[in-house]
Amino acid sequence: METTINPSMSELKAISITKAIQQFGKNLLGFVRGRVNTTEDAEDIVQDVWYQLSKLNNIAELENVSAWLYEVARNKITDKSRKKTNLALEDYVYENDDGDFNFKEILLLDDSNNPELGLFKEMFWKEFQQAIEELPPNQKEVYLLNEMEDMTLQEIADQKGENLKTIISRKGYAVKHLRNKLNYLYKELNS
Repeated sequence: METTINPSMSELKAISITKAIQQFGKNLLGFVRGRVNTTEDAEDIVQDVWYQLSKLNNIAELENVSAWLYEVARNKITDKSRKKTNLALEDYVYENDDGDFNFKEILLLDDSNNPELGLFKEMFWKEFQQAIEELPPNQKEVYLLNEMEDMTLQEIADQKGENLKTIISRKGYAVKHLRNKLNYLYKELNS
């Protein structure tokens, strides 16, 4: 007596997905790779496409598997590009060659509707203002005149009738204090 093996629906589905990956995988990845910035992004999108395919109940009912795969891939690329317009918080901060952190101007001036950025900006400004208030008056004045009023350190020295080295020193102490007080934000952002 000969036994026939009838594969289950899940086995048929697995065979269909495997066949689709073998047949379209390389070209689909190339298609996506040509439309995104990194190979990693392309691989993520293609992985999402295969996941979408695996969620279909009956792959055999697709009239054109290739067209379906490329349409889903195009939609995923579009979704990814939309998400890229809302930069991650990490994109607003950079570390310079000296290991110091800098909050890009866009962080401070950005008026996008990124809720995560909005909360971070609120926290940043609160902490920044508190750190400024903790400075000794002469350091606070030099820092604010230089950074907020765009006066050069020489102009501040001339206005105050003080030695330029004294003004430079005050600014240096102010920056060091602010860096120490705000460094946890940078670390939190990059953890």
